[in-house]
Amino acid sequence: MKVLVVGASGATGRQLVNQLLIQGNEVKVIVRSTQNLTELWKNNDKVQIITASLLELSEEEMSNYVSDCSAVASCLGHNLNWKGIYGKPRKLVTDATKRLCSAIKNSSSKHPVKYVLMNTSGNQNRDLNEPISFAQNCVMCLLRLLLPPHVDNEKAADYLRTKIGQNDTYIEWVAVRPDGLINENEVTEYVIYPSPIRSAIFNAGKVSRINVGHFMSELINDDNLWSKWKGQMPVIYSKASVSNSNLSVVLL
Repeated sequence: MKVLVVGASGATGRQLVNQLLIQGNEVKVIVRSTQNLTELWKNNDKVQIITASLLELSEEEMSNYVSDCSAVASCLGHNLNWKGIYGKPRKLVTDATKRLCSAIKNSSSKHPVKYVLMNTSGNQNRDLNEPISFAQNCVMCLLRLLLPPHVDNEKAADYLRTKIGQNDTYIEWVAVRPDGLINENEVTEYVIYPSPIRSAIFNAGKVSRINVGHFMSELINDDNLWSKWKGQMPVIYSKASVSNSNLSVVLL
């Protein structure tokens, strides 16, 4: 299977690409610079590195890049500095999602293309009317006012929910919501839930970036797992951060 990954130079994107390669996939990555990429990718015949600014690609170029891919994964995010949070492009994740989905449709694939979006546990799945406390709702309102990246994540997922929906001919999607990202060197046990089981603001759990990359890769490669979660926004936690009383719905 050939997979296009955007945001591959980021901390989680690198983990996703590595997991895809471990599972035998061919991978295309679109990056603005190859400076931070591992030499193992540059010397790997299964990795095609495209050096470009994603939002500056023409519609034709974008369609060409996705035309032979069975899946597209986005690990795009904003850098945690002043320019990354308040500078342009403020709608990086949303605009990239819209453009990539449009390119998939224009490529007229004979089979639905899987689109996997890395999102955040701080974003509600409004299809499920997920309850949150009054205090958390107040904080979320402040985040929407003060932090453009949070709004960007919300709008990207909303685009998949409301514009692509559940029955699109060309695109099937999953928005993965990690909680409390940390760095670890190896894949560990993790658990998946349809909705958050803890407050993303006041009682956040933890999940390693390598576990997120592994789960996203599993979604792309395992059709049974994909069928279970397509059109949804699963939340991922490392097992160690979840109490034993909540482990009855462990999926892996």
